[in-house]
Amino acid sequence: MDNQIVTSAEALENDVLPKIKEIHTTNQNCPSTGDLPKAMKEPAATKSPAQWAYERIILYIQNFEKQLDSDHEVGLGFVGGDAGVMKIEGLGYFDPDIVTYYGTNGAGAKTQLIQHVSQLNVMLVSSPKKVDQAEPNRIGFQLATALERDADAAT
Repeated sequence: MDNQIVTSAEALENDVLPKIKEIHTTNQNCPSTGDLPKAMKEPAATKSPAQWAYERIILYIQNFEKQLDSDHEVGLGFVGGDAGVMKIEGLGYFDPDIVTYYGTNGAGAKTQLIQHVSQLNVMLVSSPKKVDQAEPNRIGFQLATALERDADAAT
């Protein structure tokens, strides 16, 4: 039982701040609200559905990459079709409700997925890095760094 006493203002603030909870059968490195970038600690009500989805997808990509070895990168598996897997090279949003992924498919063709937030289905998959590539490309780290820069510029 939690006997922590909070003020009315703290209770209202806690009610609108982002929350995350995950339970796994293995010891996966799950994100927690303490690990959230500064931009994600703002109330969701101040953001469009597209921006809010974009920021959370970045967090999930970054967390997924932490579980990969040095021979693999994150890819995006298309749900409900035979389009294959896209190596994620970029992520964006268009207010108020569009999220888009940029990358290349298994054949090396440029690929872009444009998705409405109400249809959001993202399957992150482990994809082998290119053989001639020394280190895997960690797009989640790059996206999270950009997210922090955006939050700092806004303040």
